Amino acid sequence: MVDIFSAFTGSLIFLLLVWVSLTSIAERELKAAGRFIVLAILILSPYVLLHFLKFPGAVLLQWGFIGLPYLFGLSLLIPFKPIGYGSRAIPNPGQDERDTMFSRKDLIPGTETYDAYYQRKPEHKKADNGFRANPGLLQPGSVYFNRAAFAAANASFQTVEQLHPMASSVMPARREQDNKIMITGFIRNWGGKLGALEVGFTRLKDYHFYTVGGRRERYGKMTKNDHQYAIVCTVEMDHTMMASAPAAPTVMESAQQYLSSGIIAIQIAELIRNLGYSARAHIDANYELICPIVARDAGLGDIGRMGLLMTTRHGPRVRIAVVTTDLPMEIDKPSHEPYILDFCTRCKKCAEVCPAQAISFDNRAPVEGVMRWKINAEACYTYWTKTGTDCGRCVIVCPFSHPDTLLHLLVRKGVRNSVLFSKLAIHLDHLIYGKKPEPKKVPAWIPTRIREK
Repeated sequence: MVDIFSAFTGSLIFLLLVWVSLTSIAERELKAAGRFIVLAILILSPYVLLHFLKFPGAVLLQWGFIGLPYLFGLSLLIPFKPIGYGSRAIPNPGQDERDTMFSRKDLIPGTETYDAYYQRKPEHKKADNGFRANPGLLQPGSVYFNRAAFAAANASFQTVEQLHPMASSVMPARREQDNKIMITGFIRNWGGKLGALEVGFTRLKDYHFYTVGGRRERYGKMTKNDHQYAIVCTVEMDHTMMASAPAAPTVMESAQQYLSSGIIAIQIAELIRNLGYSARAHIDANYELICPIVARDAGLGDIGRMGLLMTTRHGPRVRIAVVTTDLPMEIDKPSHEPYILDFCTRCKKCAEVCPAQAISFDNRAPVEGVMRWKINAEACYTYWTKTGTDCGRCVIVCPFSHPDTLLHLLVRKGVRNSVLFSKLAIHLDHLIYGKKPEPKKVPAWIPTRIREK
């Protein structure tokens, strides 16, 4: 009887690890697949040896090897929530968009705007002039310059710019009373049909908005937005395209998904205007608000170590767009995901791989009135200006960013359920995929050279 149970248990574990290995092969994670096979053989070995080697106490040892995996598995399934992460962090209002790197990069030396900014913020001038000495984002001479890929990324960004005039337009005068439950459900489902991963709804707060604009025609102007509600859409960045980060495909994919999310937001804004309500789409280079915080408050995730929105299903491997409106709607429960914060506290993989060393290894600390991690934005953006891409290394190595397969769905569910499972998942991810995994090769269809010699 003991031999039958032993054979069943050993075979079950072996087949499970073989399935995991095959899943890794399908994900093109060949090193991980090999490690899972080695692990499968190592775990199967004692079951096979104890079947053939008979000595005093062998039967007792067999029962131990039979029972331990089930007890261990059961312990991982018992709900065990992390503690010590308090309530949802509410930042202080008053962030000036002119202080963001995306605004500062547009300042041109010798202009009045440039001089005025550095008179107001002289502490930024040295670091900013440092990145201006580099080739720049999507520029020749950068480390990962790829003429075709950079031209494609620019095409996406340029198309987004064509959408800017559509972000806000005059609404029709006619308005009818709509059932807010029905219209919320309709927008959520239509957003999904348009290509959004998730669609969330929240009531707007003062801390969601920039106090002063920092891009293009909004530069230096006070933000005036009287909308009460926000609709947040996320779109997925393709895992294969991001896998070679920080090489050229990552900025191609990033730009493409800024465009995809922007198109969805524009369509939703137009829908709302057609219903007779006011709406404004907030898309790349034309945001009046801080998208990750709005997305968190719309129930789509929490803010992780790298300062990005960590969604429960795709981690940070998303792009976000927002529509603000006065259309009454049902709002979602704001996110506070202690299991994500606990995972980020323990994992630190993004900090390990960050080429710019811009991500902190420390625990969360008080920043602008809330407990959170703060990245070194200057170091991050300066690295971008050297590589020519928006890097994305932290995004792709995050364990939450693995492809949306059954294996990773089960792991994410376990992480959400139990701190014990979360600890094990972190160690296994480091063991199987590497604590500092190397970037994958650039997809073969992206040429390294298109210009004739």
